[in-house]
Amino acid sequence: MELTPDLQEKKQFLIAGLKRTYKGQYDAIQPLPYIKDRLYCVDKVFVEGGVEVCLAPELTRGIGSWERLESYKSIYTDFRFKSKRRIIRGEPGYGKSTLTLQLAYDWCNNVSDSPMNNVEILILLRLRQLGSVKSLYRAIKSFLLFHEPRVSKHEIEKIIHSCSSVHIILDGYDEYPGRDSNDNDDVHRIINMELFADSDVSLTTRYLPGCLRKETKRAKLTGFDDKARDEYIRKAVVSNNDEAVEEIKQRLYENSILADLCQVPLIFVMSAHMAHDQRDLMKFKSVTQFFKHMIRCFYDHLKQKFKDNRSNEFYLHEMEHRDLDKIAFEGLNKKNQQLSWIKTGFRQRVGPESYDQYILIGILVEEDVVSDDSTGDNVLFTMMVRFYHKLFCEWYAAHHLVTLLKNTHDLSDILRFLDPFDLQYLFRFACGLDPDAGKKLINHLKRLRGGDKFAILCILEQTGDVNDIMDSVKELCSRDVIIWEGDSALLQRSTTQLLEIASKNHIPIYRVDLEYCSPRVDESGLNLILESGLSLSILSSLQKLQIWDDRRLTNEELAAIVSYSSQCTSLKELTFVGYHMPDTIPVGSIPSSLKSRHVKVWNFSSVYRRLNLQTGQWQTCDGGGNLPGEEEFDEESYQFSLANFNRAKLK
Repeated sequence: MELTPDLQEKKQFLIAGLKRTYKGQYDAIQPLPYIKDRLYCVDKVFVEGGVEVCLAPELTRGIGSWERLESYKSIYTDFRFKSKRRIIRGEPGYGKSTLTLQLAYDWCNNVSDSPMNNVEILILLRLRQLGSVKSLYRAIKSFLLFHEPRVSKHEIEKIIHSCSSVHIILDGYDEYPGRDSNDNDDVHRIINMELFADSDVSLTTRYLPGCLRKETKRAKLTGFDDKARDEYIRKAVVSNNDEAVEEIKQRLYENSILADLCQVPLIFVMSAHMAHDQRDLMKFKSVTQFFKHMIRCFYDHLKQKFKDNRSNEFYLHEMEHRDLDKIAFEGLNKKNQQLSWIKTGFRQRVGPESYDQYILIGILVEEDVVSDDSTGDNVLFTMMVRFYHKLFCEWYAAHHLVTLLKNTHDLSDILRFLDPFDLQYLFRFACGLDPDAGKKLINHLKRLRGGDKFAILCILEQTGDVNDIMDSVKELCSRDVIIWEGDSALLQRSTTQLLEIASKNHIPIYRVDLEYCSPRVDESGLNLILESGLSLSILSSLQKLQIWDDRRLTNEELAAIVSYSSQCTSLKELTFVGYHMPDTIPVGSIPSSLKSRHVKVWNFSSVYRRLNLQTGQWQTCDGGGNLPGEEEFDEESYQFSLANFNRAKLK
């Protein structure tokens, strides 16, 4: 559509207005919420975490074929991922919104190698702000061009439809007030390709919307690996000071309990800045202890900022927060969780003084949302308030949960909508805050499918002493430990943490069975990354490792897994079930430690074969599972693997 000269001019106003809004957003990155005068441009702190994409149509078991990308840019440039609709998934704190701000920065600054470089107009909307707004054009006017009176809603529509290249980014579908509704609003019409079908659209979310078209491609953010953590420290904390980088890493990694939390980029970022600012960062034995310390840091910074008679007032609010606890608990204990509230009612419930402090400290964040009272072009805003991160909501909700558990033995009503597989830290915090409440929760968890492993972690949270869970860990590791691709993220995370606790305490791990988790070895060669994004570090006490899949392994992938396995110094057997293997593996890539320990490497696919460690060739075994000329044989292991192979064929 050809624009009139007047609209051509207004198009320039529109683009300039968008860039002005985005600059205000991407120039205000705040790694530590309680230090409001330390703001960063997103390009100065953005670090690429893991990104994986589903490159194939839905295959067997309905999971598709996932592959790691080198860069977020490949989401838009990889020809195998070509589509007009892209879903970018990630857990809370994994950097979905930060990624969208980096894309906005790229567009505003004409970054030459960015996929946004040739986009004529970029629309970035935070869906949680939309309230009752159903029109895309009204949302653009209300949130992105509120300071530009020269362009109307109707002119925005004409201009956008005249553009040859429009990219729309809808950030945070899981926080969208109209999510999963049957309303025929523009957001759902866009997702379902009924609106802007020829435009590129990216949607970030924790979970998949119900109205997806088959053309929609899926990507997921898997968190920070060691390389990304190093890069962030260098880029945003110490400016390439090698000595300072190592000091921060040492302070962080001597806290083994932080290893799990530091996979979450948002938590790692806060931890890295705290480790840099505090030379005497204490050691933590539980995530409860760490979070309590972090809240204390928030308040200590505020006390130092106001060196007057308000210290006692700050201390009182730090210790007494029952109203905030109750609101947080009520928000989480619903079928559809409530993560934001109208400011006026919220402030009244917690008290004006407490509220102002929570905002000042950074525990709470205010945000404008379009009011339900808006009509036509008369846009009204309501100030909403939310926790800085859902983890903070879980922290305060855990305090109220403890209070409720002290006064009842019937957990069914209290825990009605509290899913431990979604709110794992709520349960861990509650167990760490109060021993008696913890016992009730642990007994409840043990009755859930897969809850026994999480219950063990909650025991550790409760006591802070690994010795208190040693009997449970020993019992768990004495049998087959299975990690399946269909397990929840919580169950996988609990299992991997317990395996690492066992290894560090020299507890023998009989066998680990990875079923369709598509493991790959990271660049360091020290971690096995599962499809879920979780990692399994070197397990020195692991005796047998069995990996299931039905895909084809390359020479490089096979060599990497073999190399990783060789570093598990107690390993006796490595078994691949269902894989299509290269005919040979270069002898030079077979670690000498495997040969000296006579580790058996099996492959059960169409035939039963073992890897000859001397020649690098797969050889068919005899009836007893021996290679030609070999006498020594473990009958129990062979029969176990053979039974698993037959089970795989039945699947």
